[in-house]
Amino acid sequence: MTNPELQERLVEVHSRIETAVKKAGRSKEDVQLVVVTKNHPVQLALDLLALAECNFGENRDQEASAKAALVAVENKSGLDPIWHFIGQLQSNKVKSVLEYASLLHSLDRGSLLQELHKQLAKLPDKKLQVFIELNLTDDPNRGGIEPKNLLRFAQEVLASPQLELMGVMGVAGLGASPESEFERIAKASQDLRTIAPEAKYISAGMSLDYEIAIEFGATHARIGTAITGPRQYP
Repeated sequence: MTNPELQERLVEVHSRIETAVKKAGRSKEDVQLVVVTKNHPVQLALDLLALAECNFGENRDQEASAKAALVAVENKSGLDPIWHFIGQLQSNKVKSVLEYASLLHSLDRGSLLQELHKQLAKLPDKKLQVFIELNLTDDPNRGGIEPKNLLRFAQEVLASPQLELMGVMGVAGLGASPESEFERIAKASQDLRTIAPEAKYISAGMSLDYEIAIEFGATHARIGTAITGPRQYP
C-alpha cells in the first residue's frame, strides 16, 4: 500500500528539482536526490522503495545500522537501497558504517581518513565513495576542511585505492546568504577538479535551499522534511 501524502511530497520535490535544473540550464539527470530518512521508522524507507526511491541519508550509526538491517529483510520492492552517511562520523563507528553505507558525505578530518584506511584494509573488496566536507565558517574547530586546505587533504584521499573521491560537501550557514555560501562551495569544487577532474560532484542543498544549491551546481541534494514530513525524534 502506498503512502499518498509521502508520494505527493516526493512528486512535488522532484517537480521543483526539474524546474530548478531547467532554470540553471542543466539536466534532471545531473541531480541525485538523497532522501534524509534519519529519525524516521523503517517503514518510511520501505514506503520510499515502493515509490522507486532508493537513496537514503542517515547521520547516526546506531539508528542507521539497525534500519539498514531491517530494510534488507523487509524490502519487497525489487530495488536495493543505497545508504548515504551524511552526518559527522565518529572514528569508532567506521567499521559499522562500512557494513552498509556506499557513500560518505562528511569526510571532515585526517583522523577519520586514517581510520577509513585502517578498516578498509580489512575489506579488500570494499570501495567507498566520499565527499570532503568543507568548513565554511571562520572557526577552525568546526567540523570540515577549510577551503585553503582542501587540495592538500584531497591528495591524501586520492592516495587511497579504496576511496573514490566524489567531490565536496557543504552546508549553508545559519544567517549567511545561501547564494554566497553555495558560490564558495562551487569555487572549492572548481579548485578540486584541477587535481582530480573526476571529483566533479557537489553535495549541497537541503529542504529550505536545494533550489538555490542546484543553481550553483549541486549534484546531490539531501532533502528531508520537504519529503518525509516532521521527524519522529527518539
